[in-house]
Amino acid sequence: MAVKIDDKIIEYVGILAKLNLSEEEKKKAGEDMSRMLEYIDKLNELDTRGTAPMSHIFDISNVFREDEITNGDQSGEMLSNAPRQKDKQYQVPRTVE
Repeated sequence: MAVKIDDKIIEYVGILAKLNLSEEEKKKAGEDMSRMLEYIDKLNELDTRGTAPMSHIFDISNVFREDEITNGDQSGEMLSNAPRQKDKQYQVPRTVE
């Protein structure tokens, strides 16, 4: 393991996370962090030569649909409900002098 988790690191992480940890919680957090780093070290032992990098565990491609206009231009219909309109826009009373 490259990094040894000590009280200084636990204190620093607690400050970053805005946590007020008791001594027992600090001890438990240190043990948990050490176990996580040991697991990462174990993963680093795997031979990944010939394995292509991937961004997702499933072989998927772009699942987004193309943008298609389904309702068309309804500006005339919407403006027909306006009490006043001018140049194909809603006309409202002036609010700023």
